[in-house]
Amino acid sequence: MGQLSFYSAEARTPRVADLAGLLCGPGQAVSFGRGTAARVSVVVPERWRAAALAGAFAERGIEAEVGTSEEGHVLVRTAFRVDLTVLAASWLRGAVKAVPPGFDLDGPALRLWALTAGHPVDSGYLLGLDPHAPDTHEPLRAALAMAGLPAALLGVRAGGPALRVAGRRRIGRLVELIGPPPRGAEACWPAVAVSQ
Repeated sequence: MGQLSFYSAEARTPRVADLAGLLCGPGQAVSFGRGTAARVSVVVPERWRAAALAGAFAERGIEAEVGTSEEGHVLVRTAFRVDLTVLAASWLRGAVKAVPPGFDLDGPALRLWALTAGHPVDSGYLLGLDPHAPDTHEPLRAALAMAGLPAALLGVRAGGPALRVAGRRRIGRLVELIGPPPRGAEACWPAVAVSQ
């Protein structure tokens, strides 16, 4: 059994700040009433992701509803809440999503990013990015590298926008940081056996 990393998803109590992992992917934060309340929402491709994310919100003392977007996709969202204002303010420049300066990507946020938009590919593991916020892609690649996970930025033609983590050691580091898959997520979770 490996040593538990200080930065792994299982190393500390869940915090509201961990929800930044949704915003690394296609998640959105919206402020209301001059920043007196905020909401976090994300559209996901599979219902198991919505259930896992609703559970992650609940672990942080936040109720989230699972529903359907106007386009018919699975949607997870919170109500407008005061305790989400700091998160929203740090990820918004006006109404535009932006990675906070000096963003420190740790295991819990990375786990939520994987739950939101992660999936294995033959050449590694992809962490999906927000196609509507291209200015977040390069800062997130830098944050991932600072977490010990250098990644390649993939465009739409290559299956992105996404960051691809590849190589046995890097996938092992990713698994160490995000912990075991939630029930039902095994097929979409990184596996150390990925070839280099």
